[in-house]
Amino acid sequence: MKIGIIGSGNIGGTLGKHWAQAGHEVLFSSRHPEELGDIVREAGDKAKAVSVAEAFEANADAYLLATPFKAINETAEVFAGEYGNKVIIDATNPYPETDGEIAQDVRDDNRNASEYTALKFSTAFTAKAFNTIHAKDLKERAFDDSNPMAVPFAAQDAKSREVTDKLIRDIGFIPIYVGDLGSTKAMEVDEKVYGVSTDQQELRSMLNIS
Repeated sequence: MKIGIIGSGNIGGTLGKHWAQAGHEVLFSSRHPEELGDIVREAGDKAKAVSVAEAFEANADAYLLATPFKAINETAEVFAGEYGNKVIIDATNPYPETDGEIAQDVRDDNRNASEYTALKFSTAFTAKAFNTIHAKDLKERAFDDSNPMAVPFAAQDAKSREVTDKLIRDIGFIPIYVGDLGSTKAMEVDEKVYGVSTDQQELRSMLNIS
């Protein structure tokens, strides 16, 4: 699978390296791709650095959105049409202290942040995943066969659910499907499973999922 990483920081960079290790073709993107040399070298020959425009133009099978939340509107508007019918996995969170008024507005709204992203990327198939996990756990607990960590996710449709489930499993985590994008309240900042690192039994219990 070809995966475009939109935002190659702690979460995006780490996930991209994991997916490259799992055999996927990974396009790390940034406004300054020349600064991504170390990440690409660590990821190996399955990865390369590109601009954000080049990542979208590459017609990837899936995109990981790991930018600051305040960049969602501009990213969606500038690249409208390039991501049509593609899966976008939204790993962002709205933090008013760093993202400003838009983040506070979304947190005060009746919609979940994942629904906001899906609205902006309206021609894509949107999923929500990897927004609850600490960067340290994402880095250190991937490919852990002895004590695999569970990762909650939501999806807009069957396609985004299938792709996201696979990409979670491919790097050694256990996917826990919470429902559609309207069901992500427990995954939001400071909510029930935000920042929780645990196994599938405990996570299912916390989410009341059988």
